[in-house]
Amino acid sequence: MRFDQVSFAWGEKQLCDRLNLQLRGGKTTVLLGCSGIGKSTLLRLVAGLVQPQQGSLSGIAQHVAWMGQQDLLYPWLTVLENVMLTARLSGAKPDRVRAHHLLAQVGLEDEAQAAPSQLSGGMRQRVALARTLYAQRELVLMDEPFATLDVMTKHQLQTLTATLLRGKTVLLVTHDPLEACRMADDILLLHGQPLQVTHWAVPAGTVPRALNDAGLLQAQAELFSRLNSYEKAE
Repeated sequence: MRFDQVSFAWGEKQLCDRLNLQLRGGKTTVLLGCSGIGKSTLLRLVAGLVQPQQGSLSGIAQHVAWMGQQDLLYPWLTVLENVMLTARLSGAKPDRVRAHHLLAQVGLEDEAQAAPSQLSGGMRQRVALARTLYAQRELVLMDEPFATLDVMTKHQLQTLTATLLRGKTVLLVTHDPLEACRMADDILLLHGQPLQVTHWAVPAGTVPRALNDAGLLQAQAELFSRLNSYEKAE
């Protein structure tokens, strides 16, 4: 996936100016930066929700999967029906066996017939993850999907998501250095206006990295320090 000389502005605010960027396929790339820096806008450019005013994006699958902070479950559908939503919207025949298998993978097989209102926030995000996997898209875009969860649930879902999406092309937006260090194959540190991108070395080890890994904790501290310096400069 490539950004070639991409420029984009919101009104008078120039987000990026002739940005060149290349992302590896089959890997999880994390966009990390302070709030308001433009991470989600880059994600929307990739999704085709907004168009660059100059330049082009290439190597992007025609259909992508999206997972955000809000689970966006349909309250009138069961958990199982929400997982199979892609089939319903495209007119394809729902694959109930596969949907049940995905619910089992996220630990919700017994909740297949439950209504979303009966689930906790963490359980609802697990359903959203199963729905994302059911769609079988080549590219998965994730916009701070764990930001509203408690710490324990967040770490559990980070582990589950990284495990189940291994081998897929994933673009994950976060402002959490720990999340970036745990889940990323590649970290892109965003800063400045117009946007500048710094490629940051990821800790050693396999994704998802253990929370008590010394290299991860050191990388997290270094990222906090760098983000803090960017915020003061801006």
